[in-house]
Amino acid sequence: MTPPFALTVRWQPSPNHGPRPCAVDTLVLHYTGMPTAAAALERMCDPQAEVSAHYMVDEDGSVLHLVEEGRRAWHAGVSEWRGEGDLNSRSIGVEIVNPGHEFGYRPFPAIQMQAVIALCQQILARHPAITPCRIVAHADIAPSRKEDPGELFDWPLLAAAGVGFFPCEADLRAVAPVAGRDVAGCLARLGYPLGPVAADGRVGGVGVEKALIAFQRRYCPTNLSGQADLSTRQMLAAVEKGLSSC
Repeated sequence: MTPPFALTVRWQPSPNHGPRPCAVDTLVLHYTGMPTAAAALERMCDPQAEVSAHYMVDEDGSVLHLVEEGRRAWHAGVSEWRGEGDLNSRSIGVEIVNPGHEFGYRPFPAIQMQAVIALCQQILARHPAITPCRIVAHADIAPSRKEDPGELFDWPLLAAAGVGFFPCEADLRAVAPVAGRDVAGCLARLGYPLGPVAADGRVGGVGVEKALIAFQRRYCPTNLSGQADLSTRQMLAAVEKGLSSC
């Protein structure tokens, strides 16, 4: 039997936080998107930057605890999930060290992924209101401006460890693809913000496309077309069914 991962967490306080006005029910995973871990840490501890997160997981698997979970860290920015804004007030934010798409996006090392899993498992144990449908990527909650943690992040590995949900092959075979006319509705039901809705109920195409790319980054990482092809519509159906009780 593989021994449990020995998580190493060190307190490194950031001044960038405030009162939390409501209970925690959401977990947001990011990448740092800066050239180095040191640069990311410096920014999250700079009062003028007004940016922070509760935790930062380095590529060697070490974890820095920057903001107490009872405080509101400043990591989500302008964002929305399931019709709710101000996600900073209700979420725990975890920054995962990676240069990101701007500075040389690369795979997340295995030891880093194990640390992320162990940390998330501890967070979920402390905050049972964080259900699988409320474990989100930064791109999920801000699809018009964010890409992280991106298509190289191993969401299936997290799901296998009890952190979130990811459909298996049997789940995919058990559903019919979402109809093309219902793609926007399915994305909205899952929680994605789609932008302004027209008087006739239609959502702007750009909003749907960006939300669909965010969905594909997470669930169809080899297809970032923003187009609702058959495999994407099959995955949409499987994800919606898998999270239907959430």
